[in-house]
Amino acid sequence: MEPEAAQHRTQEFWTDWASRLEVDSPEEHLVARSLLVLRALTNLKTGGIVAAPTTSLPEEFGGSRNWDYRYTWLRDAALTIEVLVSHGFTEGALHWRDWLLRAVAGDPEKLRIMYGLAGERELDEKELDHLAGYADSRPVRIGNGAADRYQADVVGEVMLALAELRDAGITEDEYSWRLQKSLLSFCVRNIDRKDHGIWEMRGAPHFFTHGRVMMWAAFNEGIRAVTEHGLDGDVASWAWHRDALRAEILERGFSTELDSFTQTYGGSEVDASLLQLPHTGFLAADDPMMLGTVAAIERDLMGTRGLVHRYRTDSDLDGLEGHEYAFLICSFWLVEQYAASGRLDDAEETMTVLCSCATDLGLLAEEYDAGSGRLAGNFPQAFSHLALIRAADAIQKARRHPG
Repeated sequence: MEPEAAQHRTQEFWTDWASRLEVDSPEEHLVARSLLVLRALTNLKTGGIVAAPTTSLPEEFGGSRNWDYRYTWLRDAALTIEVLVSHGFTEGALHWRDWLLRAVAGDPEKLRIMYGLAGERELDEKELDHLAGYADSRPVRIGNGAADRYQADVVGEVMLALAELRDAGITEDEYSWRLQKSLLSFCVRNIDRKDHGIWEMRGAPHFFTHGRVMMWAAFNEGIRAVTEHGLDGDVASWAWHRDALRAEILERGFSTELDSFTQTYGGSEVDASLLQLPHTGFLAADDPMMLGTVAAIERDLMGTRGLVHRYRTDSDLDGLEGHEYAFLICSFWLVEQYAASGRLDDAEETMTVLCSCATDLGLLAEEYDAGSGRLAGNFPQAFSHLALIRAADAIQKARRHPG
């Protein structure tokens, strides 16, 4: 195709896609930009959604926390799909569902947390020692060793995304529902297996509270698919595992001494991923246990300008050297939590700070260094943009239905 024709075709595609955006928010420009970013991170041919189109942009300038994000994480893609469906873009969600079927269905017994854009499984991590790295941040990496990690949360995130699609009126076909039943069987087989958590910790595996709640969510969505949508499934077995997980989480994942859920069973640290518990339906945003958890996160993980870190890196749980800056998705999750629990003023104030972190083009990286006023990490980051949309939606919902 001639360059002029290709340019014209590209402009037509994006103009048409953008014309369908319906955004009701004071942050309309940034929400619209974020939706465009999420669509742009989706491969047109395969439906795979990359976490970010870059590699090795550092999470700490001059540090070694530099990773290759040019792959499709089931977690990131599933969260992206939830946002797209909530804004009426079911076509793109179906494209991703087809990608999921191709990537996973061939061998659901060996589910991976991430794949290549075309479903590739071999993503060996390599260090390019001859490159200096951005801001002298070494090593520069291609490939990602996290592909070999086990994360207990992944199936829950996928099941929540596909439930969103189903609730939007998109019917399951024979293959998509069969895959979901296989994913629940995978959960059953791994019910007693420790994992590396949502952040792919490179230290020893643990029972991460967020991951256990996501397993609960997976079974809960399987049950809903049968009872509310008339699909077939082993509801009795799923209900048993769901209820057993709930009892276990409340007993082992909540510290009465800290008045908070904990990052891991029996631990004393909190983790910003705990802000996702209400999103799964496990408990309400204004539940006293959740409010206590928010207080602990504000105390232990909130830094300059009210921005939130994922966890305390000096706890050594992640098995890595160095530190990292505030994580934008976690800060947006706090906005969502504030809005859903009656703290609308706090939600709006924090949202204003977060929106000021974006570039003049409305783009966000993974993290933000409030000390230097710089974005950090891979860019643009699907995580940050999908979370911005969810936070803006939560604020608008709270404004429409106060109290």
